[in-house]
Amino acid sequence: MTEIIQRDGTWVFDGATVRITPGLHRSVPLFRQTYGEVSVPLVAVAGVAFEPERRRGRLRLRLREGADPLLQATGGRLPEAADPYRLAVDADRSGAAEYLAEEIRQALLLEQVPAAPADAYLLPGPMVPVSVRTSEGTVSFDGLRVRIDWSDTSDRQRRATGPRVLALDDLVQVEWLPNVSYETGFLRFVTRGSAPSGPPSEKDQDTLPLWGSARKDLLTALVAAAVTARLPHPSARTRRPEATGTDRHDVLLRRLRELGELHRAGVLTDEEFTTTKAAILRDF
Repeated sequence: MTEIIQRDGTWVFDGATVRITPGLHRSVPLFRQTYGEVSVPLVAVAGVAFEPERRRGRLRLRLREGADPLLQATGGRLPEAADPYRLAVDADRSGAAEYLAEEIRQALLLEQVPAAPADAYLLPGPMVPVSVRTSEGTVSFDGLRVRIDWSDTSDRQRRATGPRVLALDDLVQVEWLPNVSYETGFLRFVTRGSAPSGPPSEKDQDTLPLWGSARKDLLTALVAAAVTARLPHPSARTRRPEATGTDRHDVLLRRLRELGELHRAGVLTDEEFTTTKAAILRDF
C-alpha cells in the first residue's frame, strides 16, 4: 500500500483502488469536503501525473471518459481547486508523490487497463438523498424524484406554480453550468420531448438559476452527478440494438434495488413503495 498525506488531503493506493480523502483544513474547498471520500477503481483510471513546482506541486488523476458521473455531469467546468482528483503537494513531499504516481502507472500497465472511454459508470456518484439550498431555491434528489422548492427571491411565476417535481424516468439529461464572477449559472433538467438549446429561459420551471454564493452553489453539481449516475450511460445511444434488452434489465434491477433501500431507510412509505414499484415494472 502506498499513501501520501497532505494538508490538502490523503491519497492511498492499494494496487486496485485509489482512495482519495479531502483534508479538513480551511483551505480545502467546501465542494471537496462535502463530496467526501472517493474510491476510484483502477479500471476507471486513464493516467496519473505529478506536476512539481518550486513550493507546491500537484498530483492529478485522469479518469477514463464516461467512467465518473460527476465528471460527466460537470463537463470539465469544475474549478480546479474543487477537482476531487487533484492534490496539492508540498515541495518536501514531491518524492513521495512521484513514487505514488509511478505505482499507479505500473499497475495500469500490469492490469492492461484500457484508456478508451468506458461504456458504463465505474464510480457510483454522490449518495442519495442529496439536497442543496441556493439563493433561488432548494433542489433535492431522493433517487427517484427531483424536487425544486422555490425561494422568496425567485421569479414570481415560478413561485406561483409551487414546487417542481420531476420523476427520474421522465429525465433524459442534466445540464450544469457554474456561476462564475458576474455570469449566472444554472442547473437544468431536460425531460423527454424537450430540446433546449442555448441559455435557459428565465421562467423555465425545470431550471434552477445559480447567481448567489459561487462557493455554495457549486454544491448543486452533487445533485447533477447523483441524477446523471442513475440515467442511462451516454454510450447507450450508440450501442448495438441487440444490447438493448440487457441494458434495460440492468437498469430495472438497479431501480428496484434503490427503491428497496429507500423503503427500508424510511424515505418511502409502504404505499409510496408499492405504487412506485408498480410504475417501474409497468414502464419496463
